[in-house]
Amino acid sequence: MESKVLAEVILSALKERKAFDIVKINVEEKTTVADYFIVASARSSTQVKSLSEHVEEVVEKNGGNVLRREGVQDARWIVLDFGDVILHLFNDETRLFYHLERLWGEGEIIPND
Repeated sequence: MESKVLAEVILSALKERKAFDIVKINVEEKTTVADYFIVASARSSTQVKSLSEHVEEVVEKNGGNVLRREGVQDARWIVLDFGDVILHLFNDETRLFYHLERLWGEGEIIPND
């Protein structure tokens, strides 16, 4: 699946489950690791874990798959690596501490409809 399409599938799944402060960062000119980083927040570790499970399910239904996952046990910061798109799901406190947007540059803020 093309990275741009994959990113849109992930964004849609995040919005469905009420993730907030969603940011898509185009990193293809900054790293060979991925084309996009998507960063999103949840209110609790339970919601972080639920979002990660939902996104994986939606991506798989659309023909993609997760290559690696980190942080699922603790669920304060879960990273799902889909190849060309890497999703970072945070609880509020952890996101403020790491502030990935500052490290990778400004991203496209995705409105919660």
